[in-house]
Amino acid sequence: MISRLITLLWGDLSREELKKFGMLASIFFLIIGSYAMVRPLKDAVFMRTVGKLYLPYARIASFALLIPLLLLYAKLVDLFQKHQLFYIICSCYVALFLFISYALTSPMHGLANTTQDKWRLLGWLLFVSIETFGSLVVALFWSFVANRTNTATAKRGYPLIVVGAQVGSLLGPEMAKRASWIGVPRLVFIVACTIALIALGIRIFTALSDENYNAPEKEHHTGPIEGLRLLLKRPYLLGVLCIATFGDIVSTILEYQMMLCADDTYASIEKVIEFFSFYVQSFTIIALVFAIMGTSFFVRRFGLTFCLVMYPLATAAVVVLVWLKPLLWVLFGAMITIKGLSYALNVPCKEMLYIPASTDIKFKAKSWIDGVGSRWSKALGAGINACFVNSAHLVFFGSLVSLGIIGSWVMIAFFVGKKNEQLVRDGKIIE
Repeated sequence: MISRLITLLWGDLSREELKKFGMLASIFFLIIGSYAMVRPLKDAVFMRTVGKLYLPYARIASFALLIPLLLLYAKLVDLFQKHQLFYIICSCYVALFLFISYALTSPMHGLANTTQDKWRLLGWLLFVSIETFGSLVVALFWSFVANRTNTATAKRGYPLIVVGAQVGSLLGPEMAKRASWIGVPRLVFIVACTIALIALGIRIFTALSDENYNAPEKEHHTGPIEGLRLLLKRPYLLGVLCIATFGDIVSTILEYQMMLCADDTYASIEKVIEFFSFYVQSFTIIALVFAIMGTSFFVRRFGLTFCLVMYPLATAAVVVLVWLKPLLWVLFGAMITIKGLSYALNVPCKEMLYIPASTDIKFKAKSWIDGVGSRWSKALGAGINACFVNSAHLVFFGSLVSLGIIGSWVMIAFFVGKKNEQLVRDGKIIE
């Protein structure tokens, strides 16, 4: 009975596949858990040390810093084996967060100093460290997985990895909620230790895996801007970029409408924060349940193209619903649906698109798509929101813009899905 249920939900995962994807899910749990634990700190510490008026500049600074970091990352891809990148990058972030943890206890530079000043570099350092960690390590992990997985196995195993991510996304904020008695410096220290465990998990995974990960890889140095060049030259990759970013544009527009309604509904800022915390946990639970019960089933039963197209169509349905009834709890339901399906369905499907691709695409082009693309899409969504001061105009025109984006998104998703099916069927890769 239990074996039948597992086969129905996850497919016919062999014992070796279950071990492989179970370990990868545990590693991704550590990545997302550590990021979710420290993410709530970046805005709070920055406002406490630097000041809330400089928050937009901090986001611009993190975006600007990401460009040279991606170029350095692309250079490291040429110089080291792929699992070794985890040791290098995780070691850098462990040292960085240990330093920040210690600096936060300083009477002059840490949280004991309540004077806000734009030159308090610790606030800037913590903010950009968290932002770049979320961009680089998550992209590296999925590249690492795609480089060692075929499409048939991914349909069964990727949803299991997503389960690990959602559990981490639930438990990480629970730790952050207890920052008042754990203490912010200790919380940052715990994050540093968790990042060290990520590198250890990769080491154990490569040692126990049956595949020969430790064999020297073929010399193939293409330069740090190869990923950007490939992205601009390959229509398939531009399609993947659209699949990865169009949803963020629409969700940014809708999320801003929801927060405006929440601000009008609740009198105190504490109630708004409680509402937002409930919102984050709600879509995480939906993503977790769907990842366990539905992701693998849908991908195996209906195919990758169907799932890639289904997500923007579901997004269109909730946009229309919000357009007709722009109420707080309608927006709440729309957002947890979009976010939940994004993490549980769209993200694993998008990651499968990299499997029939060269190493440069998996590690270099992907880093541009996931790093710069995600930041650009959210900035574009915020720019659309800024164009409409009146909330009624935002609902009307924001919905029109969203539906226009979704129309293009559906066509692109269909094209990319069919192209992926052709590559897999012919045994070819995008180079």
